[in-house]
Amino acid sequence: MRVEQIYTGCLAQGAYYIESDGEVAIIDPLREVKPYIRKAEAHKSRIKYVFETHFHADFVSGHIDLANKTGAKIVYGPTARPEFDAHIARDGETFSIGKATIKVIHTPGHTMESACYLLMDENGDPKALFTGDTLFIGDVGRPDLAQKINKELTQEKLAGYLYDSLQQKILPLPDHIVIYPAHGAGSACGKNMSSETTDTLGNQKKYNYALQPMSKEEFIKAVTEGLTPPPAYFPNNVMMNVQGYESIDKVLKHGTQALSPEAFEAAANDTGALMLDTRSPQDFARSFIPNAVNIGIDGNFAPWVGALITDIRQPILLITDDGREEEVVTRLARVGYDNAIGYLKGGIVAWQNAGKETDTIERIDADELALRLQENPQLEIIDVRREDEFNAGHIPGAKNLILDYINDHIGEVEKQKTAYVHCAGGYRSMIFTSILRSRGYRSLIDVTGGFKSIAASGKFSITDPISPAAVK
Repeated sequence: MRVEQIYTGCLAQGAYYIESDGEVAIIDPLREVKPYIRKAEAHKSRIKYVFETHFHADFVSGHIDLANKTGAKIVYGPTARPEFDAHIARDGETFSIGKATIKVIHTPGHTMESACYLLMDENGDPKALFTGDTLFIGDVGRPDLAQKINKELTQEKLAGYLYDSLQQKILPLPDHIVIYPAHGAGSACGKNMSSETTDTLGNQKKYNYALQPMSKEEFIKAVTEGLTPPPAYFPNNVMMNVQGYESIDKVLKHGTQALSPEAFEAAANDTGALMLDTRSPQDFARSFIPNAVNIGIDGNFAPWVGALITDIRQPILLITDDGREEEVVTRLARVGYDNAIGYLKGGIVAWQNAGKETDTIERIDADELALRLQENPQLEIIDVRREDEFNAGHIPGAKNLILDYINDHIGEVEKQKTAYVHCAGGYRSMIFTSILRSRGYRSLIDVTGGFKSIAASGKFSITDPISPAAVK
């Protein structure tokens, strides 16, 4: 019996490949399904089942394409109502994978159809539990997402169901079984996830705050307090996972159309498409197409696209590093942005060689910022990090305008006033600056290296997280 976690850092997501005696089950696959098919072919095995732990909100699963390409049966837990052919399992129903067995355990709470899958060997001994978003390492699934689809399901009601699922279905299982969750640290599906992506149930009983002895009322309070609003694209992804979607092959075909500078410009003018530049912040700042927005592919690309591009049907034109066009279209499709309509062939160099207009963004390092602050202590500093990051230490007087809620902050930025923008390392600040630049804000200067460089320089007073006093 073979169990392999296929972890995707950009989404902090774990899919699973389970193989026994020539048969394979895939749990919670990503949108692109070729890697699973190739792996099975390499092992001369057949993909028999695609198990979904629930209707995912943070990514579009590959269940439909995988089933269509392999003939595998899609399986959901009880109460699921997908709008495509799938087997809706009973609580306790079992499925054979070669000599192994997978048992369905209905665990409502994160969502009502949520199910965990217990893997047993040929002797019937339990070995692993695939918990989806019911149980993470160090956390449990947030109980406020399903209410975006069904208003009658309050987060308190869902948290109560989750408590019952954990107490009655998961905690009685043997301590030695390995927990394989759908997500790790960095995912918006929980609030306290560990960077570890697997653990034993016994360890989680000791160290996971949500599994400690407590009443249902105490549990509900513990898991609902401190929740931040989920990304706006989550309900759209849920509906795509419920209703179905266009094949990834078609999405890739029209998204990777190579456009000359002239065709790219015409498409931008004719369609009103968003020009998305996925190069590094430094390359973008040096030269970019006016009104393009920068979200670098070498960061948490897909979640930021989902958080900041409010219309999932938005036509998108791409400016990418050479050879990364398919990767960008694939990662857009993972979160449901299927309307990429082409990319700039030859990139920014081709655009410049065609004599097209370009723009730049001024960037300075921490040392230069310190000099300018010394000359003018009233400089406007915009810190776009999360509130918890800001509270842990910041430049005194800095304005905390969190990138996640940029549309709520537009009115707090003066269009003609010079402001210096930073995040933790430079990725988010360029996203923020590029978005505002596309809306006519031309007085923003990006601070390279972000707060890490600011703090390391030793040239700034940093607000102490314990005291409001400024300390060196």
